[in-house]
Amino acid sequence: MRAQGLTLAGVPVLLARPTAPATPPFPTVLWCHGFRADALGHAAELEECARRGFLAVGVDAAGHGARRDHAIAERVAKAGGALPVMLAQVEQTVRELPALIEALVTEQGTDRHRLSLVGISMGAFLAYRALGAGLPLRAVVALLGSPEWPTDTSAHLVPERLRDAALLSITAEHDVSVPPAAVASLHSTLDARFGRTPTRRHDVLVGAGHLTSRAEWDRAMTATMDWLAQHGRVAAGARQR
Repeated sequence: MRAQGLTLAGVPVLLARPTAPATPPFPTVLWCHGFRADALGHAAELEECARRGFLAVGVDAAGHGARRDHAIAERVAKAGGALPVMLAQVEQTVRELPALIEALVTEQGTDRHRLSLVGISMGAFLAYRALGAGLPLRAVVALLGSPEWPTDTSAHLVPERLRDAALLSITAEHDVSVPPAAVASLHSTLDARFGRTPTRRHDVLVGAGHLTSRAEWDRAMTATMDWLAQHGRVAAGARQR
C-alpha cells in the first residue's frame, strides 16, 4: 500500500500501513526528516517499513512539509545560521509527539509498547532530544545528527534517559556539517556508565560526508531496517539485553 497523507493531533504525517500479515496493535516507527526536507522525501523508506510489518509514520516537522515556513531563509539569516532555527523546530516537534502518539494508538492501531523512531540529520537531533525528553521509544536510529548542542535541552546532558532504548547511531566519517565526535563521545559515556550492550551501537560510514552517495545511503538503510527488525518488534520489558 502506498503511503497516504493525513493529519493526526494537528501534525501532518505520511502514513504507510503494514502490508505483511499483521493485526493491530502494530509495531510503529516514526520517521523524521532533515532540515528543509519533508516526510514525502522518505516515502520509499516508509513503504519498506510497511512491507516489513510496521505502521510507518513520516512526520512533517514544525515549519516543514505541509506546514512549511516560507520565511525560513530570512529567519536563518537573522539567527546567524541554521542551528538555532533548526533546534527551535526540533523542540516544537518533540512537544507535539506525545499527542501524535496517542492519536496513533487510539486511531491507527499503534502498539504504544513497540514504538520506534528513525531520524535523519535534523531528525537525528530530534531522535536524541525525544529520548532526552523521556518519550517511550524502544528502538531509535539516529543518522547523521548530533546529541550535543549549545542549550540546556542537549541530550548529552541526560545520558541516563538514553540508556534503555535500543540506540543505533550512524555517522559519516568526513561529515563537516555535523561532525561525528559528539556521537562517539555519547556512546563512550553510555558504555562507561551503563556497560556495553548489543542494544547500543555506533556505526560509521567510512569515507562518507553529510551528503551520502547512493551506496552509502543503502548501507545505512540496511543497518536501519535490520535494527528495527531486531529491536522494534519487541515490547518494552521483553527484549533480551
